[in-house]
Amino acid sequence: MALPKPTLQARPSAGLSFLTDESLFAATGVRLGFSRRQGGVSEPPYDGLNLGDHVEDDPMAVAENRALLLDAAGLGSTRLLTLNQVHGDVVLALDDPSAAAWETAVRAGAAGADGVAVGVPDVTALLCFADCTPVIVVSPSGAYAVAHAGWRGALAGIPAKAVAALAALDVRAGRAVDPSEYNAYVGPHIGAECYECGPDLVGRFVERFGASCAHGADHLDLEAAVRASLAEGGIAPARIASSGECTACRDDLYFSYRKSGGRCGRHSAFAGRKE
Repeated sequence: MALPKPTLQARPSAGLSFLTDESLFAATGVRLGFSRRQGGVSEPPYDGLNLGDHVEDDPMAVAENRALLLDAAGLGSTRLLTLNQVHGDVVLALDDPSAAAWETAVRAGAAGADGVAVGVPDVTALLCFADCTPVIVVSPSGAYAVAHAGWRGALAGIPAKAVAALAALDVRAGRAVDPSEYNAYVGPHIGAECYECGPDLVGRFVERFGASCAHGADHLDLEAAVRASLAEGGIAPARIASSGECTACRDDLYFSYRKSGGRCGRHSAFAGRKE
């Protein structure tokens, strides 16, 4: 089955809003999303749909926010898999529906990882963000990967590693799917015009991924690096969709660590598929 070309549209639901691909959902049953901060029950400075449980928000509020989002996305009956994100390049895999495999994935996620590939139904993978780049990759088989690409993860090639982990799931399942047939989605993140950093770091990205990563001498284009890494993994450029939204410029819609001075909630990238 050939996937429809990737697109992202805002989907309001139950007072919340997230970006999703309706055509992909119709074709595969995979509901992906990049959540926004509106709605939810968290109080300032985490208002309102904070999904991060590591930012000193009320844990009960975070749990309710997560439940609200899953219900709005039609994934309320699925098991929620989150990760202790450590700005690394480890991508986990879950392709066994057994309870033992689930517990292993939960423990590995708690130990630290920044991506996961999922090949079983009734699981929603959810990662948290507040300027870093969210990446979701979906196979025609209905398997998917979600990854967190901050500058460390992007430089280490986590987008390509997420593609490789997804491809490995397809191979193990006997599915003959080439990564060029996958869809990839780049969620809201800090844009090049707002991402000031040292020239040395910009130079490392230029050396690794090319001149498109430099926005002047001291601003970094993370999306250019993510796109280059996805291409290294075999993703066709025409099969990459981007939200085109900067979290620092649109802190009314998304959480921004830099814009807030370091104290804020977290929005998410998520993907799930029901049986």
